[in-house]
Amino acid sequence: MPFDIPWYLGILLFVATVLGMEVVAILGHKYVMHGPGWFLHKSHHTARQGFFEANDWYGVMGAAVAISLFWLGVQENWGSFYVWLAGGITAYGAIYFGFHDIIVHRRIETGYVPRSAYMKRIVQAHRLHHVVESRDGTVSFGFIWAPPIQALKRQLAENARTGKAVVRENPVGRNMAGGID
Repeated sequence: MPFDIPWYLGILLFVATVLGMEVVAILGHKYVMHGPGWFLHKSHHTARQGFFEANDWYGVMGAAVAISLFWLGVQENWGSFYVWLAGGITAYGAIYFGFHDIIVHRRIETGYVPRSAYMKRIVQAHRLHHVVESRDGTVSFGFIWAPPIQALKRQLAENARTGKAVVRENPVGRNMAGGID
C-alpha cells in the first residue's frame, strides 16, 4: 500500500526535510567527516588542485539516498511521501552545492562577492573552519547556518590555548588563500 500524502503536506515535508538536512549535515560533518570519515574529508582541508577531491564521495552518498527514495516512491510504488522526502534532500544538496562549493570554495567561478551580513558570515565561518590543521578542534560545522563570528573566534582561541587545535594563520583548502578577517 503506497504512503501517499496530500500536496500541502508534501510541501511541509519538503521544507521540513530541507531544514532538517542542515541538522543532519552539521552532525555528520562534526562526528563523521571529522571523525571516522576523515580519510575522505581530509582532502577538503588540504591545498590541492583539480576539480574533484575524495571528499566529493559524501555528495555522491547523499545523492544515492535521494535517488533511492525517488525510485522507491515512484517505481516501487511506495508513495508520494518518499518523493517529497527525496525532493527535500535533493533541494538541500543543491543549496549546499551553491553555498559551499560555488560561493565559498569557488569551484565554479561566478564573480559573486558576498555583500549581505548573512553571506559574509557564512563565508567567514567556513574560512575559520579551515584554519585548523587537524580534524579536531575546528569550529562551525554547518553549511547554510553559522554561529556568530566572534563566538567562533573565541572558541578557536580557546581550542588553540588548550591544545585541542593547531590553528594556522590562513585557512587551507580549495580557494582558501588569504586571511580570515
